[in-house]
Amino acid sequence: MILDTKRLIGWIVFVICTLLIPFIAMRFTDEINWDLTDFLIMGIVLIGIGIAYEIVSIKSKKTTYKMAFVIGLLGAFLLFWVNGAVGIIGSENQDANLLFGAVFLVGLVGALISRFKAKGMSKTLLVASVVQMMVPMIAIIIWPPSEISWSPSVPGVFLLSGFFAFLFYLSSMLFKRSANNQLNLH
Repeated sequence: MILDTKRLIGWIVFVICTLLIPFIAMRFTDEINWDLTDFLIMGIVLIGIGIAYEIVSIKSKKTTYKMAFVIGLLGAFLLFWVNGAVGIIGSENQDANLLFGAVFLVGLVGALISRFKAKGMSKTLLVASVVQMMVPMIAIIIWPPSEISWSPSVPGVFLLSGFFAFLFYLSSMLFKRSANNQLNLH
């Protein structure tokens, strides 16, 4: 399995251009205040997503599997970005937001155990969608709104969490379809 050099360069250019957006925006507003660590973390995450996608593209030519993988990656990336940038429960500094790490743990462990096979990935993403919705339920018990900020609101937190859960569920259903059609990643 060899990654195409041109495509890898394309991902690097994409990451650099993407990182230029906050870099340039910082020149015009105080609302965006990234330091070197922020740029490094986001660069590593974006390159990691690109490499993961390229590996899947090499190993599977099946569109349903690739769509499932992309939607799952998109959900994980957006969850990481939103939670890290502004937080889902209150601000990014609220300890309650650390609970969303369970979603990433489920995804990583499930993907490794299933060896990225469609049937196992379907189960993994289904569990990730359930865990995504459990996080605010557990958080509201541990950190009720009277103790911490639930900005924008409790319903808003559940709605946003539902959006991510929907992406993971959609990915799960596409992986299931891929598995049912014998389109497993080999």
